[in-house]
Amino acid sequence: MIGNQVNVELGRRISEIRKGKGLTQEEVAKTIGISRTALTQLELGKRGIDVFELKALSSMLGFSVDSLFANESVLQEERAVYERITTKQKEIRISVPKLQVEKFRNVLLYILERCAGKPNVGETVLYKLLYFSDFNYYELYEEQLTGAEYRKLPHGPVPLKMNVILNEMMEKGQLQRIKTEYHGFPQTRYLPLCKADLTSMKASEKVVIDGVIDQMSDWNAAAISQYSHGDKPWKATESNSTIDYELVFYRLPPYSVRVYEEDEQY
Repeated sequence: MIGNQVNVELGRRISEIRKGKGLTQEEVAKTIGISRTALTQLELGKRGIDVFELKALSSMLGFSVDSLFANESVLQEERAVYERITTKQKEIRISVPKLQVEKFRNVLLYILERCAGKPNVGETVLYKLLYFSDFNYYELYEEQLTGAEYRKLPHGPVPLKMNVILNEMMEKGQLQRIKTEYHGFPQTRYLPLCKADLTSMKASEKVVIDGVIDQMSDWNAAAISQYSHGDKPWKATESNSTIDYELVFYRLPPYSVRVYEEDEQY
């Protein structure tokens, strides 16, 4: 968080900018993914602002971090802190996904072991189960599960390199692709021909995947696609672009899977 000694001044400036734009607290809070109470406390200087919130506010309200921290020397010091934190986060975070192919294969096989027998689980549902497993895990642990990248397409997020991996797995006899119909619509399904190597998964990873399966694996393609359209990472991404994992930290219920201290506090 930005230092407590300047919370009041920062909050006042953010409030002035928001009002100058003719925006309500509710509108701003909803867009950047925090509660209205949290934004009120921020503007009153009763809570700090973290780097991600500051970036989101800067983008929405159209101000630069430099201008916000301008003039007062103490704020200049805080700007330097902000820049150091941002730089450090870029160095430390593994938000730039690096696909772990073997882990991805095992997660895919595990999901299929549990779900392939359900008539609703075709490609569309499978892709969304993978997406929510990856992004829920990242929100909870700030670590990549499979490192897969996902693109925003009209029917929801789709993992990149999926066809390559599926074809390789079919060539190795790990999967079988079948064409069926579901409620009169053509459907592509995959059947696992071998078991996932669970030794490659942490207990925490399996818990997250199981949670996604329990919640969503009975939904049909239309329902799970519609649900994915409400998720902040998908909503905040331009069409056909890669979805940034960092956007999970702006999720709101029912999508958020992490309890944040500020929400409990305010």
